[in-house]
Amino acid sequence: MGSVRVYGLIAAMWIRSTLVYRTSFAAAVLTNFLVTALDFVVIWMMFSQATSIGGYSFAETAFLYGTASVSFGITALLLGSVDDLGLRVRDGSLDAFLVRPAPVLVQVAADRFGLRRLGRFLQGALVLGWSLTRLDLDWTLAKLLLLPVMLLSGAAIFGAVYVAGAAFQFWAQDAAEAQSAFTFGGLTLLQYPPTVFARDFVIGVTFVVPLAFVNWLPALYVLGRPYPIGLPWWLAFTPPLVAAGSCALAGLAWRAGVRSYRSTGS
Repeated sequence: MGSVRVYGLIAAMWIRSTLVYRTSFAAAVLTNFLVTALDFVVIWMMFSQATSIGGYSFAETAFLYGTASVSFGITALLLGSVDDLGLRVRDGSLDAFLVRPAPVLVQVAADRFGLRRLGRFLQGALVLGWSLTRLDLDWTLAKLLLLPVMLLSGAAIFGAVYVAGAAFQFWAQDAAEAQSAFTFGGLTLLQYPPTVFARDFVIGVTFVVPLAFVNWLPALYVLGRPYPIGLPWWLAFTPPLVAAGSCALAGLAWRAGVRSYRSTGS
């Protein structure tokens, strides 16, 4: 709870400074909204030339897009600043965080809190809401409960990927692009049906880097679709466990990275 309080105080400081220039803030949120919306425009253009992609309808693909985007939007809003860790390691500015009486990860995540990233979350939420009005689903209590669990667990899994990628930058120091391949690249991957990808690739993002638990496995259960590699249906309810395990491993990687940090000497 102490870490949450510290995060809130730092984030609130940056939010207050952002809202001083409200017109600029509104323009930044709108720009973020429109730029991220281009991803969905690409999907819409595909469906203007085809009735299905990988056997999935436009509404079903929009549902996958919306769930992945909302989960990623939560993570990007809360942890997006850790992308800059490599720069802090290179210029030695991380030293200031080490001498403060607060967890380093909390300070890195909350520093320069980007409220403008709210645009990505809102855009994904709108697409998700639209898809739910177009899908003809047999809603059960299990499916209704699984939807919010999927979104929160997906955000935690993305968060683990963010933190693990940041930890790698303690050694690589200039690996922001490699980290983006798993964060933004993972987001793009999950916005499309798994049936459009090769079987070996689907196996990799299920058992090696468990991005499939963000939305593929639970979302396909909600949609009443079988998973392309023939996994049992009950795995759709395991994202919270996968998220917990992923966060634990990411935490170990982060601690190892902090212990290896030697500063720049400046």
